[in-house]
Amino acid sequence: MFMTLAAAVFALVLGHVAQGLAEAVRRHGWFDDGLRWIGAKSQAGGFWHGRWGIALALLPPLLVVALLQWMLDTPLYGAVGLLFGIGVLFYCWGPRDLDLDVDVIVDAPDIAARDAAISRLSPSGSDMPTLIVAVLHAARRRWFGVLFWFLLLGAFGAALYRLAALAAEDDAALLPDENAAGAKRLLAWLDWPVSQLMALFMALVGDFDTVLSAWKQNGGAGFDANADFLGAVGRASVRSELADDAQDYADAGETDSEIARDLGPMPELRDAMSLVWRTLVAWLAVIALFVIAGWVS
Repeated sequence: MFMTLAAAVFALVLGHVAQGLAEAVRRHGWFDDGLRWIGAKSQAGGFWHGRWGIALALLPPLLVVALLQWMLDTPLYGAVGLLFGIGVLFYCWGPRDLDLDVDVIVDAPDIAARDAAISRLSPSGSDMPTLIVAVLHAARRRWFGVLFWFLLLGAFGAALYRLAALAAEDDAALLPDENAAGAKRLLAWLDWPVSQLMALFMALVGDFDTVLSAWKQNGGAGFDANADFLGAVGRASVRSELADDAQDYADAGETDSEIARDLGPMPELRDAMSLVWRTLVAWLAVIALFVIAGWVS
């Protein structure tokens, strides 16, 4: 638990204050090259073209990570293993800073710059509900998914999640159709418990009843890995919080224009980012409580 907390804090802080270093380190071209090489060597109808062909690309690097994790677990009372875990988590985090992506959209000097920034965060659309969902999905992909699987399986889990996400999304065009479908299915099941925990903590840091209702209505109570209850929960939570803020300003006697001024530009996007941060802090706080409990006992 302590390793998880230390690694997560390190990855967050260093990625935020040293964005140039993070961008230089978090490069995955070697994985792209590996997918191309396997595709060039494979024959039509072979395992690579099947539903779970992505295992050919995932197993070699994951076995290396698992072996190093096992070998470095005990030297120097686990200090070497801790450094290895921190390094792997830092590499798998991101790759870009989510705060920066959102700030560029909100603070864009003109429409063209804003549209360009939006396209990097949300290629599927620029309307506000789509942007809120994009923030939640990006947070899951960049932060929470990596952290959750690191918590369960250490460096191996973080690497598994990042490589699965790369294969299913960024590099899907390099895979045969059945292979790509299998990679997407794998990622969906890796995402499912992460989304459930994110929804739970969003309920704890936000409007519990609103989040619970959106979670139930959008398949959160079932076992459908493709149910996008996380996006629905995020939209409902942001809508509820902004409505409460606007009501507070109205109760204070402010006019509609004054309320709009106080809420600032693109308040929905800012609130979605705030919700993500509060959720992450709550995750880290729970991990810290487990660490303290372990020390006390």
